[in-house]
Amino acid sequence: MRKLWSLALFLASSSAIFSQDAPKRPNFLIILGDDMTWTDVSSLGHPDVKTPTLDQLARDGMRLSHVFTPAPMCAPTRMALYTGLYPVRNGGHPNHSQVHAGTASLPHRLGALGYRVALTGKRHFGPADCFPFETVGKNGQLAFLGLRSFIQDCGENPWCAVVASHEPHSPWDKGDRSAYPPEQLTIPPWLADTPQTRLSLSRYYAEVSFLDQQVGRCLDVLKRANAAESTLVLFLSEQGAGLPHAKWTLYDHGVRAAAFVRWPGKVKPGSTSSALISYVDVLPTLIHLAGGAPPKQLDGRSFHRVLTGDSLRHHDAVFAVHTSRGISNGPRAYGIRAVRTGRYKLIHNIHHATRFQNNLTERPGVFRSWVAAASVDPRAAHLAAAYVQRPEWELYDTVADPHELTNLASRREHLEVMADLRSKLGRWMKRQGDLGHATEMDAFNRQAPGRARRGRKALGKD
Repeated sequence: MRKLWSLALFLASSSAIFSQDAPKRPNFLIILGDDMTWTDVSSLGHPDVKTPTLDQLARDGMRLSHVFTPAPMCAPTRMALYTGLYPVRNGGHPNHSQVHAGTASLPHRLGALGYRVALTGKRHFGPADCFPFETVGKNGQLAFLGLRSFIQDCGENPWCAVVASHEPHSPWDKGDRSAYPPEQLTIPPWLADTPQTRLSLSRYYAEVSFLDQQVGRCLDVLKRANAAESTLVLFLSEQGAGLPHAKWTLYDHGVRAAAFVRWPGKVKPGSTSSALISYVDVLPTLIHLAGGAPPKQLDGRSFHRVLTGDSLRHHDAVFAVHTSRGISNGPRAYGIRAVRTGRYKLIHNIHHATRFQNNLTERPGVFRSWVAAASVDPRAAHLAAAYVQRPEWELYDTVADPHELTNLASRREHLEVMADLRSKLGRWMKRQGDLGHATEMDAFNRQAPGRARRGRKALGKD
């Protein structure tokens, strides 16, 4: 009740912040990919993927090279993006979970500043009253005509629209696969080279290109609605693809996002910033640009000075969590926490004595093909073993080792770095109310009742 009352007070007081006489504020178009590894954009150096629209968006605006999601799964990532709070603090740390009742989100925050806030496409958040978006389209499908009608209907009223694509999430059944012959693909160092890996990448890359076309349609809607010059466009790739070493992990391929911002007259075309930014920073940034004061209780803070080129830095460190309890084919518990600076990544595998598992390990597909190849392919054997059995601590120099394949945690020359990052991670967990194992075991209590019942049944007596 106290949280609901606080939200009511916030909405009542915030509605008076913006004066009708203030300068015109930008509209916001946020485009989200779904399970897309951050490297898979041609302008970022990928040798195979074709993404002409995202490449043009990068030329027209700023590339944010160090943006990180707070989790490697859809629901925790999206709820953190919309609330400005890290997953454990907002309550939505497991997948298919819900934030605490009364939590304010993007529609509340911008709505109180006079914005209309809509969403088309994937939702994957809860409870519904904590995310009161206007809905464009039906049944979670993208609706480009509806988006254009929404923009036109807003008239002079400022607006924010989230286009949440379902691509390139598996099963990777969209796009032109003929553009990506499996035998001609370049296999990245963090994946084993098997026929199944190549076939999966071909299908996945085709869907990345399909997403790129969707982005193009969104930008065309802006142009046709005469809103391109007055709109800040933010593209985010979400967490990594459903492949080993990416989604469901806290390696950079799991939690780093491709991010591009176009804002005519404000963001310098063709620019790049390496400022360390988290998804939780997006909401306070939008609030600031909308003329409001970002609430101090948010975990994120505005990076507007990065966008305008007035600052080269933002955070000294960002953080991420992963809760395996409650995911499909997941273990009884496998909690992971990570802290990332500009150079180093420290990962704490809370349940390191447990075998790591998920849909990849328990169903036929890429990972199973690595296991099958292990007897004749030492690299496949090593990557498969390292995926399911991990040490308690992992430390990576992401500059020297961008694919995070060499664990430095036991090396004496890195003891000081280890101590500093362990201290940072511990202090952050304490601020978040993150109790580690106890927080992981509470996962079912954060999920919808039906989902939690299925999860408990899958694990047997717990």
